[in-house]
Amino acid sequence: MGETTGTTRTAGVTGSRESERYDVVVVGAGAAGLNAALVLGRARRRVAVVDAGEPRNAPAAHMHGYLSRDGMPPAVLLAVGREEVARYGADLIDARVEHIEPAGAGAGPAGSVAPGFVVHLAGGPVLHARRVVVATGLRDGLPELPGLVERWGQDVLHCPYCHGWEVRDRPLGVLGTGPGAVNQALLLRQWSADVVLLAHTLALTDDERERLAARDVRVVEGRIVRLVSDDGRLRGVELANGQVVPREAVFVFPQPVPRDALLFGLDCARDDNGWVTTDRTGRTSLPGVWAVGNVADPRAQVVTAAGMGAAAAFALDHDLAAEEVERAVVRYRASGAAVPA
Repeated sequence: MGETTGTTRTAGVTGSRESERYDVVVVGAGAAGLNAALVLGRARRRVAVVDAGEPRNAPAAHMHGYLSRDGMPPAVLLAVGREEVARYGADLIDARVEHIEPAGAGAGPAGSVAPGFVVHLAGGPVLHARRVVVATGLRDGLPELPGLVERWGQDVLHCPYCHGWEVRDRPLGVLGTGPGAVNQALLLRQWSADVVLLAHTLALTDDERERLAARDVRVVEGRIVRLVSDDGRLRGVELANGQVVPREAVFVFPQPVPRDALLFGLDCARDDNGWVTTDRTGRTSLPGVWAVGNVADPRAQVVTAAGMGAAAAFALDHDLAAEEVERAVVRYRASGAAVPA
């Protein structure tokens, strides 16, 4: 069977194609969305991937912990992924999805409702889909400290498993801007013997201070006023008393904020923390809608997100196939054909 080739385009350019019906529209072309599209394309499903071009890991020079892709720049992974997805006939659309709405009622497998969906793109075009995958990721809510955003993803870091090896054995700091800072500092001792917790506004308990002391993590009191950089490198952290604590890299625990406005609009169920709830395949409470990657799991790394996309694609294809079998049976019965003996 020969391969087909998809297209990369900007919404509104090619006219009538935007009104065509897809089996699945994937919103978000990160690892989760692209891997879902790859599996679905190989299953000969008609797929569109819509992406606004705002990957969470854009500031990072390299990604790690992904077998066979360790050290690859994130942008390269996404470019390769887009090429692979297009090879199986998926349409890659550079656009922003404004909202998604159910198209109407229809019978789905096992009595579920699979109405199909209308996906509205910015500027007016719409896509029609039988199913939708939301893989829009999250954004990192960073503390408002001067000099922090400029170094984010370079020597201001979050995940020790992503970046700890690269800063091993160097003077490291942990910014006490949230309740996860103590555990982050304790964990980082695996990578460096010189770890400082800059307490900032944290009120440390006696138990926390004991644990930090036992692991030789020094606590520096005082409110942080800014991060100091020279010649494109972090030099240290300045406190309100004027002291600059020399550090070559610092870690911060950001507040993960899911980019889930599309799921809000579809009224998908959420947990007590406000995150969308899904089953193990990414299926949400609304039949026909899946959510995968960081929009559903803030802890998912790139390799995990890719796996979530594949799991969703397998479930989606089974869901579509079950619906097609049911419709075929209805048509078969309506034709009056005799059931084979």
